[in-house]
Amino acid sequence: MQEYDIVIIGGGPAGLAAAISAKEKGIDNVLIIEREGVLGGILNQCIHNGFGLHTFKEELTGPEYADRYIKKVLEMKIPYKLNTMVIDLNKDKIITAVNQDDGIIEIKAKAVILAMGCRERPRGALNIPGSRCAGIFTAGTAQKFVNIEGYMPGKEVVVLGSGDIGLIMARRMTLEGAKVKAVVELMPYSSGLKRNIVQCLDDFDIPLKLSHTVIDIKGKDRIEGVTIAKVDENRKPIKGTEEYISCDTLLLSVGLIPENELSRKAEIGISRVTSGPIVNESLETGVEGIFACGNVLHVHDLVDNVSMESHMAGENAARYVKGMNFNNKENAIELIATDGVRYTVPKYINPDNVENFIQVRFIVGNVYKSSYISVYFDDNRKFHIKKRILTPGEMEEVRITKAMLEKHPQCKKIIFKVEEE
Repeated sequence: MQEYDIVIIGGGPAGLAAAISAKEKGIDNVLIIEREGVLGGILNQCIHNGFGLHTFKEELTGPEYADRYIKKVLEMKIPYKLNTMVIDLNKDKIITAVNQDDGIIEIKAKAVILAMGCRERPRGALNIPGSRCAGIFTAGTAQKFVNIEGYMPGKEVVVLGSGDIGLIMARRMTLEGAKVKAVVELMPYSSGLKRNIVQCLDDFDIPLKLSHTVIDIKGKDRIEGVTIAKVDENRKPIKGTEEYISCDTLLLSVGLIPENELSRKAEIGISRVTSGPIVNESLETGVEGIFACGNVLHVHDLVDNVSMESHMAGENAARYVKGMNFNNKENAIELIATDGVRYTVPKYINPDNVENFIQVRFIVGNVYKSSYISVYFDDNRKFHIKKRILTPGEMEEVRITKAMLEKHPQCKKIIFKVEEE
């Protein structure tokens, strides 16, 4: 059995940042395991710009952003295994993996960092009536065909869902000569970043149909068209609002699911809201010595936030290997998301483990205008931050400082909510 101080599962932006951070904190015996043939993860197919504005203070493409981290991993001589699939992880931090060269390998780690990213929700999760015809792709699959393989999925396109990847692919398909007839969104608001709505739809006159969904798919061998309809406040189609749109391609951008099959095998508690591990202020899961970061933890809007969070996970994993114990549940303060706030990461804060501050990230469940983010330490309101607009497509942050925690030594709950006044 091979032994390492820290093993990082996933060689995308989260895993790379975590590995670099752990090495910078003095842990030399680090291993990255990646199932693809190259490091960099999903960034390799994201050839559009807009990455790195926070991390590097300049605008980069996805491959350029990944390359900066990959070069640092190579400079620091951090070992990695490519084309290697982790098939099991247990709570004793024993990893079982398989690849073509080594066969089945077992690795014992002192600490594990989960950085497996997320996957797209497929058609099967949507229950759309219609035949199983060709021409229906997730937006990420279409992105790989166009940007990596050099294939065009089709010429007349409808996009279902207005997540960022769907918006970006609406623009990408247009630039490659396709006609994007509509982006159809079930909710009364887009789930993508505002800048992507402007740059990917408005700039190309692509219609965005809010409170609409696809109710039927027509086509035998290849998709021929879709029927869309307006939906009511319960998201049920309204009779008489049906509209048929002919197309040869339907792209699905209907949500991302954190890849947590390994987390469940290790008996790690999973949030019903995020579908990611429940973590404390140190990004440690309920299993001591197993940390989580990036899109496996919760789906981020910006890769810069992934890198920042993962840097912290690597740093804390290094501290754990050196003897730090983060999992003191007796003193932990629970963070409660309510009244418009969907979840918080972390879910628990142990004040003893906070050096200067903790960045709490969360998203809201609806669009709110001229509202407030309020944070209560038990019944004492500590924050009341005016926001011109709050939207589910953009992550919010509140900084909880060590000084605040020291002022409220008896605090049991920190409550996050949206208030109108």
